[in-house]
Amino acid sequence: RIMEISRMPQFQGKIIFLEDYNMIVAKRLVTGVDIWLNTPTRPLEASGTSGEKAEMNGVLNFSVLDGWWYEGYRLDEKAGWALTDKRTFTDQAQQDKLDAATIYSMLENEIIPLYFAKNSKGYSPEWIQYIKRSIGHIAPQYTMQRMIEDYIERFYAPEAKRFAALSADNDKLAKEIAAWKQKVAAAWDGIKVLDVHVKEDIHQHNITGQPFTTTIKIDTNGLADDLGLELVVDKIEDNSEKRWAKIPFKAVAKEGSIVTFEVVDKLRDPGVFRFGYRLYPVNPNLPHRQDFAYVRWI
Repeated sequence: RIMEISRMPQFQGKIIFLEDYNMIVAKRLVTGVDIWLNTPTRPLEASGTSGEKAEMNGVLNFSVLDGWWYEGYRLDEKAGWALTDKRTFTDQAQQDKLDAATIYSMLENEIIPLYFAKNSKGYSPEWIQYIKRSIGHIAPQYTMQRMIEDYIERFYAPEAKRFAALSADNDKLAKEIAAWKQKVAAAWDGIKVLDVHVKEDIHQHNITGQPFTTTIKIDTNGLADDLGLELVVDKIEDNSEKRWAKIPFKAVAKEGSIVTFEVVDKLRDPGVFRFGYRLYPVNPNLPHRQDFAYVRWI
């Protein structure tokens, strides 16, 4: 169908189909491009490596805020152009029409006038500034060197350090963690919540700045030093919930296996909120809480 359209009189010379697309063709193509227009359907862009490739060659991007451009555009909004990541219509056909109209409007009223605002030397100084900002502020964040450094710093080096710690002394730490997990798992179902008490009724006096104190007493079933508790707050906006805050409790009293947790805080923001109390195992030797994903909502 695209080939048929390309042969229509009104589109002749405006739609080009390139067969056997490869690196040689790509090199020639990217060299001659001023705007890399990419309009994936939100949120289906897997990555956007073609836009990254164009970026590395001084081409300005104009794309939906999805994939790599969601991050890239925010590095410098004077180094390219973007369609919002927000949907206006649930119907995709209607959304496509709006996006198309927005694209044509931005091209006609902003991008193309900027390109043709040429000085006496035959080029647009502002357009060149966009290119320089793009190369200087965005391109360095999408090099292979930066990616490898991120992998080393965020993953390989910490993993190597942790492996060394776990395997030292005939895997001593690894065995201790495994034994601790077995202990927690065996006792977990025996944990009992004995009392939940909120000193100030925040349900009826939900005024911003209003302090409140919540006390929860738990029979830890032998896990007095192995549990954490937090207040989890979600804000309800636009018919959806967004995680607003996680506020840790403090253990203020211990009597055998019974631990009293307390949190003292205040309502900081206006709005409609939903909250709950989350109990979870605590061990400083875990790499992350999700490494042992036991949780109980109170």
